[in-house]
Amino acid sequence: MKKLLLLLLVGCFACGQNIKTELWKKPWKATWITYAENSANAYNLVGLKDYGVYRFQRKVPLLAKPAKCIIHVSGDNRYKLYVNGTWVSAGPARGDLYFWNFETLDIAPYLKAGENKVEALVWNEGKGKSEAQISYATGFILQADEETFEAFNTNVGWEVSKNRGISPLAVRVPGYYVAGAGELQDYAKGWSPFISAKSLGPGLTKGAAIDSRGWMLYPSAIPAMELKSQRFAAIRKGEGDLIHGSPLVIMANSSMDIWVDQGELTNAYPQLIFSGGKEAKIGLTYAEGLYEKKPLSTTTKNGNHKGNRNEIENKYWLGRKDSLIADGGAHTFETMTYRTFRYVRLTIKTEAEDLTLHDFKSVFTGFPFQAKASLKTNNPLIPQLLDVGFRTARLCAMETYMDCPYYEQLQYIGDARIQALVSLYYAGDERLVRQALDHMDHSRIAEGITLSRYPTDLHQQIPTFSLWYIGMLHDYLRYGKEPSFLKNKLAGMRGILDYFARFEGTDGTLQNIPYWTFSDWVNAWPRGIAPVGPSGRSSVLDFQYIWVLQNAAELERYFGYPEMAARYEAKVKALKPVLQKLYWDAGRGLYADTEVHDKYSQHANSLAILAGMPASGVADKLLVEKDLAPASIYFKYYLHLALTKAGKGNDYMTWLDKWKENIDMGLTTWAETSDISTSRSDCHAWGSSPNIEFFRIVLGVDSDAPAFGKVKIEPHLGELSQAEGIVPHPQGEIQVSYKPGSASITLPGTISGSFVWQGKKYPLKAGKNLLTIPR
Repeated sequence: MKKLLLLLLVGCFACGQNIKTELWKKPWKATWITYAENSANAYNLVGLKDYGVYRFQRKVPLLAKPAKCIIHVSGDNRYKLYVNGTWVSAGPARGDLYFWNFETLDIAPYLKAGENKVEALVWNEGKGKSEAQISYATGFILQADEETFEAFNTNVGWEVSKNRGISPLAVRVPGYYVAGAGELQDYAKGWSPFISAKSLGPGLTKGAAIDSRGWMLYPSAIPAMELKSQRFAAIRKGEGDLIHGSPLVIMANSSMDIWVDQGELTNAYPQLIFSGGKEAKIGLTYAEGLYEKKPLSTTTKNGNHKGNRNEIENKYWLGRKDSLIADGGAHTFETMTYRTFRYVRLTIKTEAEDLTLHDFKSVFTGFPFQAKASLKTNNPLIPQLLDVGFRTARLCAMETYMDCPYYEQLQYIGDARIQALVSLYYAGDERLVRQALDHMDHSRIAEGITLSRYPTDLHQQIPTFSLWYIGMLHDYLRYGKEPSFLKNKLAGMRGILDYFARFEGTDGTLQNIPYWTFSDWVNAWPRGIAPVGPSGRSSVLDFQYIWVLQNAAELERYFGYPEMAARYEAKVKALKPVLQKLYWDAGRGLYADTEVHDKYSQHANSLAILAGMPASGVADKLLVEKDLAPASIYFKYYLHLALTKAGKGNDYMTWLDKWKENIDMGLTTWAETSDISTSRSDCHAWGSSPNIEFFRIVLGVDSDAPAFGKVKIEPHLGELSQAEGIVPHPQGEIQVSYKPGSASITLPGTISGSFVWQGKKYPLKAGKNLLTIPR
């Protein structure tokens, strides 16, 4: 299992997702298999849910190397598949029991004439698993696509062994952490003898399942994760040059402490190669950044200060940890799941024998996004902002979008909306977008709304995120390649809006919405909930609601339901004067957060602009009125949309102070909150909105019809003297170039549209357009 063919993995993990009709409609000949000692009753094994790591194997003789050998494979919780010692697949992509993903791949390149060995490392993290991991029981399944290769099918002919030396290691970090335990590996205890695997019954797809017990197998819709070897950047404390492959000997009865810096945040499988050192203890601690030794005070209420992330002096470590106990042999330690880190601390304590560390490196992993957008200007800051933003978006995208890779790994709707637009605008890749919309639709509860995040084993409801899910549907209608994909989402959308309708007062406003009505992390808002007035009303919720109703009406009308569209539009028309009367403060020229006009926010006024409320002069006050509750790095996405809609887009470069502060503080990804020093997470993709805005606001490239069928280009260059860029489009790419007095715009395929400059509209045709424009 020591070979790792990274280039093959990238190309072959999911080289085909088609499944034969008989495998969809009938039970598989392959069975789910598991580990059990001294048990004769296979169907009592569903209780195997505790922590455990297992190795399944089968030896299959072949007369000749085949040209093709398609298999379908899955596991619970997770698996890594090896063929003749080469790692060829990992999964399954996270889903739920009704949509339990299996991967399809061709293992022919790894097979040979003669005996072939297929192995699977399968693990169940038990109670300490990631919150995003839904589970039924420990299990593994492999089904050959063709009967010719049915010898590979999992059944009692497979063998299984248990790792007796591994156990979970609890994680101690500040704040909410649900991303799984560390690993404690005692190599002396080793693996148990192989025994026959036990069957849990046949694999059943959704087309063959007759009840909801167990896994309903479903083909994964996404490709394999990227895997790429990488080296660390520097040793910041400690001896030797281990990170560049120079062996380091730690003498018997001694200790060593090595602080290693990746240079930037990463998601990766650490690989530590070592030998000797019987009973030596090796610790690996992973951190996004180190913590300052800063006492609490009246102004410092949070003691978890990180300060500048490039600095390590007078700082201490907190983080997820793996611990190893050597047995004197030679080993390569690689974590079962990836770790997120910029810094790794190696702590070593030897006993009576020297320990040799031969090498320390890692394998980067992530969804295989590629940057297809580009932007060239005379401003040197912009490439840096785009680079950090894309790195953030990549680290928050694995088999699902994630709010953060270190702490939660959960696909929240509020985060995912911005991530999805980054995927479309910057990578031109909608595979995770579509999967996210499916997941969110699958999460709906009986009351109608979605869960706030999904997949998840712990249900949480944030009704405002259900509204943003409708916003995501609308985004895909405008920017996605196949709007027809959305049609089966309309029933869920209507269910969400029916839920909100149940909490409308006699005047149509929303009142006393149950569950966690989170809007943004604002220090003055407990749990991120926008102010609510004595009647249970909130302008932040009401303005969000009527904006989303307009999105829903456009979706209904597109799919041929004008009556539903008219219903939503009538509700908006009736609500606008009610909201104007309730929340408009004529004296201040702003919308208040509640009907008593005691609090004000950038949020309420941004959403009022976006919802089409009368808003003359509001944008002029959004960035200057000091008592407005400020939008965080997350909600600035909506603030910037509103300011641009109000005609302020040429000021865009002046709105980026928070992102510049992140860079000045040594972050290589965007922090979760605007209080950078005390931010729990150093990597939250909801801060990557500049990777949308530089193209939609500055270059001005926007959709003007469903499926990006028409283009509206209205640049906001501000102080930039020139700019050129590329934006991916469902039919190819949009190319723009602006110079003083001229614009060059190339539209792909059959796309046409309009160009707007200084209030004047110019028609654009498919192909290249050369325009002379006023300076």
